[in-house]
Amino acid sequence: MSAPTKPEVKELNPVDFIQLQQYIEYCSLKVKDVLREFDADGRLARHRHGECINEEGFGLFLKTYLEVEDFPVDLCQRLFRSFQNAESAQAERSKEVFLKDVSCYFSLLEDGQPRDKLEFAFRLYDRDGNGVLDSSEVDRIIAQMMHAAEYLDWDVSELKPVLKDMMTAIDADSSGTVSLEEWVEGGMNNVPLLVLLGLKVTQKDGQHLWRMKHFNKPVYCNVCQSMLLGLRKQGLCCSCCKYTVHGRCANRNPAPCTRTYVKAKKDTGVPAHEWVSGNCESRKCDRCQKKIRSYQGLTGKHCVWCHTMRHDECAEKEPTECTCGSLRDHILPPWAIYPVIKERQNIVKNGCSSSTDDSDLNTTPDGQVLQISPVPNTHPLLVFVNPKSGGKQGERVLRKLQYLLNPRQVYNLSNGGPGPGLSFFRNLQDYRILVCGGDGTVGWILDAIDKANMTVRPPVAVLPLGTGNDLARCLRWGGGYDGEDLSRILRDIEGSSQLLMDRWSVQVISDESDEKGDPVPYEIINNYFSIGVDASIAHRFHTMREKHPQKFNSRMKNKLWYFEFATSETISASCKKLSESLSIECCGTSLDLSSSSLEGIAILNIPSMHGGSNLWGETKKADAKGTTSQEEPEVIVNPEILKVTAQDLSDRRLEVVGLEGAMEMGQIYTGLKSAVRLAKTSQIIIRTKKALPMQIDGEPWMQRPCTIQITHKNQACMLMAPQTKSGFFASK
Repeated sequence: MSAPTKPEVKELNPVDFIQLQQYIEYCSLKVKDVLREFDADGRLARHRHGECINEEGFGLFLKTYLEVEDFPVDLCQRLFRSFQNAESAQAERSKEVFLKDVSCYFSLLEDGQPRDKLEFAFRLYDRDGNGVLDSSEVDRIIAQMMHAAEYLDWDVSELKPVLKDMMTAIDADSSGTVSLEEWVEGGMNNVPLLVLLGLKVTQKDGQHLWRMKHFNKPVYCNVCQSMLLGLRKQGLCCSCCKYTVHGRCANRNPAPCTRTYVKAKKDTGVPAHEWVSGNCESRKCDRCQKKIRSYQGLTGKHCVWCHTMRHDECAEKEPTECTCGSLRDHILPPWAIYPVIKERQNIVKNGCSSSTDDSDLNTTPDGQVLQISPVPNTHPLLVFVNPKSGGKQGERVLRKLQYLLNPRQVYNLSNGGPGPGLSFFRNLQDYRILVCGGDGTVGWILDAIDKANMTVRPPVAVLPLGTGNDLARCLRWGGGYDGEDLSRILRDIEGSSQLLMDRWSVQVISDESDEKGDPVPYEIINNYFSIGVDASIAHRFHTMREKHPQKFNSRMKNKLWYFEFATSETISASCKKLSESLSIECCGTSLDLSSSSLEGIAILNIPSMHGGSNLWGETKKADAKGTTSQEEPEVIVNPEILKVTAQDLSDRRLEVVGLEGAMEMGQIYTGLKSAVRLAKTSQIIIRTKKALPMQIDGEPWMQRPCTIQITHKNQACMLMAPQTKSGFFASK
């Protein structure tokens, strides 16, 4: 009975391809990490039979790799059937697929080049496997492409004839069939196809960075100069220069994207506007101050670098020199970047020294290395964006900053990590870094700066994405980005002040070397370290979020889940009588933990924890006595002195507080009380007698009996937002 439906289940289509790429874009694991789970000692080993896995094992592979519990069952079935080739069908277990085929496919989606992905797409469409696409298969491709475009919310009213023309053009020898070579070569030069399949091509100078976009006002095509029509995503827009085209016009030799560097050193220091025509209606001309009126076509021009707008005739008049506008202090314009011919230097990749280059991010197509000659009296901004932070926020911030600044100073951390950016800027004497992401991303960049051994350690600002963001709160950058004007945030960075922040080394030495426990997430503390009740709540939250990430897709849901785990912890009291399970020594002085019934210990470097809670509490300025860090002793345990001791991010001291239970944690979160102040110290040794939940900077784990040593590592130069910045820590 099931035989008639089997071919339908087995069929993959472009929508499946797009969905898979979207899942993979947000997963943190690599294929090699998942393969280890299928080794003899892995938790998924029982699903592996020789070189094959069964359908249940395949589903577990997907759930583990993509970090989702609710992966669509029908898509999982279609994927599994697609791997059942003739060779595996002859195997003893016909309902199995080769693990090597699965790992190869997902490795390609993970790291593959557009050329390789196009080859995979060809095999998807070549149903009969004869190595060419005939007319019926081409018609099926067009129908599937229309379906894929609808899935991506692209307006398809004019798309079908465009796709037909596109497929005709790909058939280079006009044979009526499309070979693999024609498909790949034609596809690499076909913008709509690449955009539809979601294939990201490494941007070269003069190459547009296209994305589909919905326009909520009349917009005109920069190629054919007619209006973009439709109710949904009507056309393609370049993220870097805002050049806009119909899908059908993208292949008609559009004007190149703005240059990002000059061709020779002699051209540096010569500022000039880079004009892009059109879509300036109803704005005011920067030169004559008159309104730019629309005449049902391309109207006016805007400069990519200073973002000024002018009438067409005004753009040709003086002044022709570009000032880079209000963001001049941050922008690294093309006339400040030039190529040199020399051997490629050793660079820093992902924070480690390396002799290999960074996938041409800082080189020209002919192999010349790009160097920076900064504009005098400016502080160029090196930007790192984690596109996986804050859902889709990271992607949107990346696109906006690529337009506001030079794309060559904005780095996607998913593409090579921080190494390429640090290498490009390493010889500059006066620049700033902006990290767009959560506290974990900030820690990643600070570690990379440490490992780069840079002569100049640039100050670091934070654009907080996602939830938590305790460090960003302390530096007045707020608890999360909500779509504010990025130009205003960049101006805040220009008016920020520098601040040194302590960083601490943490060494965990297990007492039971023969037993394997959870890995320690970090070796450095930037924010806080804790043991007991709050780490137990965080561990439960973290475990549930890994199993069911779809249940944690908003700040409100996260808070509700946290409240639920805190309530269950109140009832279970899993960390009761904590003082019997550990001892704490601060610079040789043992802390007396027996006087109160503590269920948790927190060690603080900054005055924020768990998304804005101040466990140390406020210290009245009048009581602070003007004590300087040089005058403070190595350790303070006297309760009366601790009452008038304030926190300081740069005093080379940690604050130790006790937590009396989950109920008290709730009171601390709401600001009703503070934790119990136990000590202020420059060095800590903790010895535990049983397995306990712990966390560093929000990353929890279960730790077997061990000895923990915390010592001062160094100080990072951070940027504090101006005092006018609103938020909980604005007054600090």
